[in-house]
Amino acid sequence: MFCDVCQSKEATVFLTQIVEGKMQKVNLCESCSKEKGVNDPTGFALADLLLGLGAAQEIEKNPLGIRCPVCGFSQTDFKKTGRLGCSACYDAFAEGLSGMLKNMHRGLIHTGKVPARLALVLIKARELASLQQGLEKAILEEKFEDAAGFRDKIRLLESEERKSGESNLPGAVPDLLAGLNRLSLVPTEETPPKPGQKS
Repeated sequence: MFCDVCQSKEATVFLTQIVEGKMQKVNLCESCSKEKGVNDPTGFALADLLLGLGAAQEIEKNPLGIRCPVCGFSQTDFKKTGRLGCSACYDAFAEGLSGMLKNMHRGLIHTGKVPARLALVLIKARELASLQQGLEKAILEEKFEDAAGFRDKIRLLESEERKSGESNLPGAVPDLLAGLNRLSLVPTEETPPKPGQKS
């Protein structure tokens, strides 16, 4: 079995990682394993190695020699290191990165972590924001039957919130929704002015 990196020498180091239930295997020769830091006593990040291999495959699909306009990092540099040079590299290499990141993670947008006790509140806040946007759009397009449906769903969601007493939680739906709007985390037609700011 040959090395996955150089593809010329016999593989002597075999690494396996299971990510989200999918097994990924990497076979390396002795020199490539040393080059990638597998024998480094300070530690080894298999994810970095797999990122480097995934990046190499994505980059080979696009033969153009793209360079980052800010730091000058090239596709070859990215292929060698498996790392990007600066934040602008994400835009410069977006085409190759999107498929690679989608395979490695659950999605392409970082959503962060939410405390478990507030997860349901956040889900309801997003649902409410979506319904309110749908209501506004339906009214603007003069689709009044659709607007009535959105209105009824909003009322139902708000009444469920009142019955369950969730509005006593810190960051309850109305407060959380207002906070998300101020942070532009919930897309809206118009973001409300910040406190002390003229509208």
